[in-house]
Amino acid sequence: MIAAFPAPPGASISIGPLDLRAYGLLIALGVIAAVWLLGKRFEAREVGTSDDASAIAIWAVAAGVVGARLYHVITEWDRFADDLGAIPAIWKGGLGIPGGLIAGIGVGLWMARRRGISMAIAATCAAPAIPLAQSIGRWGNWFNQELFGRPTTLPWALEVDDRYIPSGYALGTTFHPTFLYESLWTLGLAGVLLLIDRRVTLAPGKLMGVFVLGYGIGRFWIEGLRIDQASQWAGLRLNQWTALAAIIGAAVYLLWARGRHRAAQ
Repeated sequence: MIAAFPAPPGASISIGPLDLRAYGLLIALGVIAAVWLLGKRFEAREVGTSDDASAIAIWAVAAGVVGARLYHVITEWDRFADDLGAIPAIWKGGLGIPGGLIAGIGVGLWMARRRGISMAIAATCAAPAIPLAQSIGRWGNWFNQELFGRPTTLPWALEVDDRYIPSGYALGTTFHPTFLYESLWTLGLAGVLLLIDRRVTLAPGKLMGVFVLGYGIGRFWIEGLRIDQASQWAGLRLNQWTALAAIIGAAVYLLWARGRHRAAQ
């Protein structure tokens, strides 16, 4: 069998004399794409400009990276307790998306308000931009050869270098490319959100709730495929419980917001 996704040639990308860490580069490309889409949506609604999107993104991204790293460190503390110097080494991987979303969205909406943009409208504009960034950034996991799923012999199985094969698995084992699954899921989610925004009239802010619901559903089943070490409770990984909380919270919010809209009518 020839895997559709062979192991990457390395964790870096060389551009002339520059040797760039692919993980950081892909995150940066995802941010650029998200800022571009956010600016376009601001301008289409005549609530802001691309400059506003860039200014908001500076703070949101910084907060998101810090929040994502803190979430990862807290939930995987055993890996850092004896090596505190490894905590800031984000270029080696290790960003907890839930923490990044909470911190990044929160700070981003706060900055939007400071620039005179309604937080609810900013949330609507940002909703499809966030999964677009995620769909690009997730490819950094391929370059780092990390966070893959259970063994599989499917035609799109992922090959990894021998040194990255977990203990207990035979050399040459191929795995579910969970980075690819999440990349495709979030890209599709971005497209669905744009379609909903075009076809359905939602109250400002509700599209963000749809994003959280959709992302939580995807993350729950994808997380269930992963075999990297993680805290578990009652048979589910910690990130699955976080995804369930997001699903329930988003569903409750959308039902509550729908009830308020009907009452207003």
